[in-house]
Amino acid sequence: MKAVVYTEYGSPDVLHLKDVEKPSPKDNEILVRVCATTVTPTDCAFRKADPFIIRFMNGLIRPKNRILGNMLAGEIEAVGKDVKLFKQGDPVFGTADTDFGAHAEYKCLSEEGIVAVKPINMTYEEAVCVPEALTALYFLRDLANIQSGQKVLINGASGSVGTYAVQLAKYFGAEVIGVCSTTNLELVKSLGADKVIDYTKEDFTKSNQTYDVIFDAVGKRSFSHCKGSLKQGGVYLFTVPTLAIVLQMLWTSKIGSKKAILGFAGLNQRKENLIFLKELVETGKIKSVIDRCYPLAQVAEAYKYVETGRKKGNVVINVGQGNG
Repeated sequence: MKAVVYTEYGSPDVLHLKDVEKPSPKDNEILVRVCATTVTPTDCAFRKADPFIIRFMNGLIRPKNRILGNMLAGEIEAVGKDVKLFKQGDPVFGTADTDFGAHAEYKCLSEEGIVAVKPINMTYEEAVCVPEALTALYFLRDLANIQSGQKVLINGASGSVGTYAVQLAKYFGAEVIGVCSTTNLELVKSLGADKVIDYTKEDFTKSNQTYDVIFDAVGKRSFSHCKGSLKQGGVYLFTVPTLAIVLQMLWTSKIGSKKAILGFAGLNQRKENLIFLKELVETGKIKSVIDRCYPLAQVAEAYKYVETGRKKGNVVINVGQGNG
């Protein structure tokens, strides 16, 4: 099968389309013929081993998992003898677990993993983006305990996580304020934001407005900058760990009513959350935002585009054709 392989850390030029051995499903696994995958900032971080801590997870000198890609959608080509939840031909979507491997024509997944039958009202390209909403769901619902009527600010509201965060916060009944660039104002409004702040013209931390929750979906602001914009009892959520922010999290857990909370969504994903998101999709509560699609052979170009920081929503890789 074809797969995008990297054997050293570095720029997108370390990615090469190669022929590799097609995997075979174990007794409790499904073999998915991948129709679509995505390129995310996480993929970029693992490709270049930045931050350095990635090397402790994926190989100090060279990558241990040599095929990137954590989200996929496709058709089940074969099932192991013990599989009960799926059958051959099912259209599915989900995540590739901690070993990545979705930038390939085939991928084996445990039937108990973060995988479910694809939403009936989505293409493979649209469905493959939905697992990004797992991060937004985990931060807003599970960590912040978002409540109806709360005032929630989403920084990075036009990104892959941010676009889902806006929709989910609105679904949970919050008043939603999105922060993005000038070119994405209308997009964020269309997703349900009650107000959109253009960060090129206004710094939300310099106004007199305060919020119950500030979710920094892109890791561009710090708790110290945002603390003054939190209400008493407010929560600042951040997705990009740094030493400074970890120390702030530990400090605020002991004193004061304003809290900084770091979460690791990748370690807290559950199948039932993916099924919950599928139901929201099928009832029209959330949708995917796709910026660009690339063929598998041009995956390096997709990485370069993601790293410009200008993408809106998701960047999708078309791997193969499916019937769904």
